[in-house]
Amino acid sequence: MADHPPTPLPPRVRLVVLFGGRSAEHDVSRVSAHHVLRAADPARYDVVPVGITRDGRWVLAEQAAELLSRGLHHELPAAIAVAGPDVDPLPTLADSPLGDRRTPGEVPTVVLPILHGPNGEDGTVQGLLELAGLPYVGTGVLGSSVSMDKAMAKTVLDADGVPQARWREVRARSVDDRTCAGLLDELGAPLFVKPANMGSSVGVSRVEDAGALADALRSAAAYDDVLVVEEGVDARELEVAVLGNDDPRASVVGEVVPGAEFYDYEDKYENGAATTVIPADLPAEVAEEARALALRTYGVLRCEGMARVDLFLEEAGRGLLVNEVNTIPGFTPISMYPMLWEASGLPYPRLVDELVALALERHARRARFTTDRRG
Repeated sequence: MADHPPTPLPPRVRLVVLFGGRSAEHDVSRVSAHHVLRAADPARYDVVPVGITRDGRWVLAEQAAELLSRGLHHELPAAIAVAGPDVDPLPTLADSPLGDRRTPGEVPTVVLPILHGPNGEDGTVQGLLELAGLPYVGTGVLGSSVSMDKAMAKTVLDADGVPQARWREVRARSVDDRTCAGLLDELGAPLFVKPANMGSSVGVSRVEDAGALADALRSAAAYDDVLVVEEGVDARELEVAVLGNDDPRASVVGEVVPGAEFYDYEDKYENGAATTVIPADLPAEVAEEARALALRTYGVLRCEGMARVDLFLEEAGRGLLVNEVNTIPGFTPISMYPMLWEASGLPYPRLVDELVALALERHARRARFTTDRRG
């Protein structure tokens, strides 16, 4: 894993870091941005921090930009403020010539979206960047959109025969007593309820009876009108980091041991009760199977650049099951994605380098496609 040959990078790159966003995960993104900005090598990157406010305005993160311009990376606040002068997105992003239009010696621009959840991880920003002709880190429009929508991702994985826990899609408008009773009859208790398009366990509930299920569905409907109901499983929670485009590779396997009934938002980011074990204490053949399943899932969902694949290990039953995929995983100090690569021999600054190189490789490859119908 650690001896994978690095992709060559230009001597200088203009790196636009997008963070914040119109999402319930806005604050997590601000913390992730802090660590990305600190890890980006100032000898290689001209970093431009651009924040997206909760109401959708794009701003130059003035405080962070000032500290970066003075070389004071280590004085960046723990959560980057989304405050500063408004900027026009496309001119700000496309300030430098790109791709095949770039002349020798010009600095390429790469966009690194650290936008967790809707309006950032779901293909919307990726579509904007495609229209602007900009290289960007991570999965493209289709893979981002499908992976973000848990119901659609599960549908696609089911079609490919990827093992998962039993689940059902529910539309918010159809929530009633009959629906709840039917879900409990079919899937049993406990059940987990999730908004289809959300991350960081926002809006997730664990329920045991029909009354609680109805309340949980209505609560999740505050975030999305497509909901996912899953059977509860008695399983260990494993995570694998994946990195790459056409030839991805998987990290060592990590394990999350929740401090609450399940790995919820508070457990992840507020009270720190959850613990992580890296590498997970697994037989070698199980760890290898988990890594292979993560790579298979990454390919089925058309992921590129990076993703974290979350798995269940039902030791007394079905073995490994795919839980979900995050195409823009957290980059906070307690986030599994950078920790898993660190344990696999790839430290944070080199991880940033590889992600940028993968963005440029993907952009160059796609730029060769013709738009002439005659081929």
